[in-house]
Parts: sequence; structure tokens; C-alpha cells
Amino acid sequence: MLKQLRTEASDGVNTDTIMLLRLPHGGGAPAAVSIPRDTYVPIPGYREDKINAAFGATKFRAQRELAAEGTLDRAAIERESDRRGRDALVMTVQDLTGARIDHYAEVSLYGFYLLTEAIGGVEVCLNRTTSDPDSGASFRKGVQTISGGAALSFVRQRENLPRGDLDRIVRQQVFLSSAMRRLLSVGTLTDPARFSALLDVVHKAVVVDRDLDIVELLRQVSTMASGDIQFTTIPVTGVGARNDRGQSIITVDVTAVKAFVAALAPAQPHRFAHRPAPPTASGARATDPSASTPSTVDGVRCVN
Repeated sequence: MLKQLRTEASDGVNTDTIMLLRLPHGGGAPAAVSIPRDTYVPIPGYREDKINAAFGATKFRAQRELAAEGTLDRAAIERESDRRGRDALVMTVQDLTGARIDHYAEVSLYGFYLLTEAIGGVEVCLNRTTSDPDSGASFRKGVQTISGGAALSFVRQRENLPRGDLDRIVRQQVFLSSAMRRLLSVGTLTDPARFSALLDVVHKAVVVDRDLDIVELLRQVSTMASGDIQFTTIPVTGVGARNDRGQSIITVDVTAVKAFVAALAPAQPHRFAHRPAPPTASGARATDPSASTPSTVDGVRCVN
């Protein structure tokens, strides 16, 4: 299945998408904050690197350490290395955003495939016909409903997008927003049979921490704002720079990122959606990666 989805068997080693979901205690719209995967940050216990390496690099190093210590149980090595990788990713996000991470959820590429099939597809809209042989994307201009492999290609396409990874983030945000509307419009959360089928897939496809009740999370998000999650992206200071290893990276001002995330306060749940990006430490204004010029057709946001 992974081959059909045009990805490697090592699915999950590098983190394709990172989002911080904030749920205000006092009510109001939840905020989903995207972190570009090429964001260059210090990774605890490792080095400065792209944030999408936090999980995978830590997991790989843990596997080698455990084997060197004499651990022979491969299942035990897998569990412990996964735990350390997840911890490293959480700490990296906390250090970057200044937000305390209370819970963790992880979806594999195959899990994403199953979830989109379970909800009956998601309606999206494109401003133009586009394709990408690497991800398998091949989409016509206009409104269309996608699921399974097509949905995965839609959110993973990077080639032939005007702004590369930044446009891919917009794609992911639009897709998830539409998916939430789909869940509510067809009554999935209120129909016992539909909800049971969805939960069956969730339990197979989603890894969560022990204290996170996924059922309560779904109901809380839908109740708080009728599923209207406000999506945004951390401000960045540069795109396409090169690190000392020649990799293309995205640079950020950590102080500005922390100020941006802190502004997503429960007392002002809607302000951040149109809030200008905070100034960087040098006085220059950071850019907003989620800024684009989408059009709307029948209430569906059209993207590149």
C-alpha cells in the first residue's frame, strides 16, 4: 500500500506535517498553528536541524544506543525509540513556540489514507490544473471530492506549486478545515453507526498519549465552534536559505514565533486570524507563510 501511495516503507521517520492545536478553556474558536517542516531549530540532545528531523533522528540514535546496550527484543527497541522520538518532537515544538504541549497525536501516511476513506472523502477546490509525479498528484481545476491516495497526494504535493512547501501548508489547512465541515455536515459525530465506524479507523490509524480521549477531543472541537477551526502558520524570516550541509531551510525568529503563539489567547479567540505577523528582533517584519490569494467557489476555498 505504501508503494501505491508513492512513499517509502520507512513511513513516519520524518515528520511530514506538524500542527499545534490550541483549545481555549474559555470557549471560542480552536486555533491550529502549522509549523513548516523545514523550519531550522535546535533539537534537544541532537543539533540544529530541520524540525521534521526531530522525531526520526532521535529515533534512529535511540535504536543504535539500545542495540549497543544489549537490548535484543526488536519490538522493545521499536517502542522505546518511538517514545524518545515523540518526546524529542514535543520538546522541540515547545522550545520553538513557548506553548506547553498537553497531548500528542500522530497519524501515519497510511492512517491518513484510511481516515479520508472513512469520512467519505473531502471537497477541495484548485485554482488551476496541477500535477506532481513525485507525490502522484494529478488534479483538475475546480471543485472536486477526494479521498484515499488522491487525498494524500493533495496534501503532500510540493512540486509545481508557486511557493513550494508554504503552498503545501495552505493545502493541508484547507483540506483539514473541509474535512471537519464534512464530519459535521453528514452527522458523523451524532450518528451512532457512522461514529462507531470512524472510531474503529481512528483506533487503527492514530497514536495518542494515554491521557488523550480522542472521542472527547472530537466532540469538544465541534461544540466549541461548530468545527470552525481557525488555521494559521508561524511567521518566518526566510525561505530557501542553506545550512552548513547545503540543505534548503526555513529560518525563524524564535522570539517572534513565541509572541505570535502567545497571542492566540482565549480572551481574544478570533484576533489571530487576521493579525499581522509580529516584528522580528531586528525590527524587520516576519512574513506570513499562510498568506495567499485564494478564491472561493460556493463556500469552498480554492488554492494553488
